[in-house]
Amino acid sequence: MDRGVSILNARIADTADGWRIDRALADAVPSLSRERLKALITGGAVSIGGIAVRDPARKAVAGAEVSIAMPDVVAADNVAQDIPLVVAYEDEHVIVVDKPAGLVVHPAAGNFDGTLVNALLHHCGGSLSGIGGVARPGIVHRIDKDTSGLMIAAKTDAAHEGLARQFADHSIDRRYRAITTGVPRPAAGTVDAPLARSPQNRKKIAIVQGGKRAVTHYTTMTTLKDAALIECRLETGRTHQIRVHMASIGHALLGDPVYARAKGKQRVLMETLGFHRQALHAARLGFIHPINNVALAFESDMPADMQELFSQLHV
Repeated sequence: MDRGVSILNARIADTADGWRIDRALADAVPSLSRERLKALITGGAVSIGGIAVRDPARKAVAGAEVSIAMPDVVAADNVAQDIPLVVAYEDEHVIVVDKPAGLVVHPAAGNFDGTLVNALLHHCGGSLSGIGGVARPGIVHRIDKDTSGLMIAAKTDAAHEGLARQFADHSIDRRYRAITTGVPRPAAGTVDAPLARSPQNRKKIAIVQGGKRAVTHYTTMTTLKDAALIECRLETGRTHQIRVHMASIGHALLGDPVYARAKGKQRVLMETLGFHRQALHAARLGFIHPINNVALAFESDMPADMQELFSQLHV
């Protein structure tokens, strides 16, 4: 049976003028990985002004309207898995879930099943947007495996496209709770520093000139014992953004296995509690419903492991 095709429209941002077209589109459509966009471009699925663009290295022009012909998702065999989900909201277009720490968002090397995508396919009976492709149906954004909290997924292509636009123009309200090493000074501030893969270690993200613009606003909520509970509001949503930005100002997240190293009493405490992840929770998610334009917002309490860490550190 032939696969259907839906059209995803995107606009090249002013800040992406002169970038490679695959990079510019990855910035404009966060739900699509750069590798997937490269494949779509070389396959003739991307066009500007009705003319196919087949070179991922072609220079992007600010303001250009781009059309991406997205093949409908093809479900892999046995991909739907009955994995429990905490659903904060659901209708025929979108679903908001409260992801537990430890759950990978979508299948990839090393995690081919047991992911949030597998759980969503079971829960939604296969009714998910195909824009994300075979491996990532319905996924509009993601949070790290060991970060807990609220995520939204799209059940239809129209919802996916509408949400992707909101993520691209940074209008989604995303607020995180985090526990930092030390107490930030000043108590509130903004980290505006571009992020990209570290030239020294491709498994890490680093502040790199020429990287993607990344902005994190933080506010100290509670001062703890050589630590602090903070709220971070994301203006952009880059990989590991909060973790790298807070580490860059000397206040890495407690438990972060990549960007921090626990010392002294804090290390002993986390070993005692069995706390072996970054202390980061997606606590609030606000957006405009992509179909009916109703403003929606959801909140999630910190999970038990972060609550216990907070309690033990409370002055």
